[in-house]
Amino acid sequence: MPKVSSKAISRYAMDAVKLIGMLIHNARVEKGMTIAELAERAGVSRGLVQRTEAGEAGTAIGSVFELAALVGVSLFELDDKGIARHVRAERDKVSLLPQSVRKSSAGVSDDF
Repeated sequence: MPKVSSKAISRYAMDAVKLIGMLIHNARVEKGMTIAELAERAGVSRGLVQRTEAGEAGTAIGSVFELAALVGVSLFELDDKGIARHVRAERDKVSLLPQSVRKSSAGVSDDF
């Protein structure tokens, strides 16, 4: 039985989860794959595939991406090389950013 989450999820996030689930379901059916076949190829349980296709928000994002890739659902408007290029660009950007963000505990003194 799936764990019931008490986290609040925005309407946007819920709609996105439902959409990706429907896209995976439709692509799987169009390819003539059963839930069991997709689960075996992805190395996950049939229940996880069912929960993903039902639009449940508790599914691990890596599993969702793997299921989408196996049935040919493109999650971005980029091909493999375009995604790799963006990953490199973001990695370069991360190298320029601070390693952590901390809130300043010192108050601003505006006494003159």
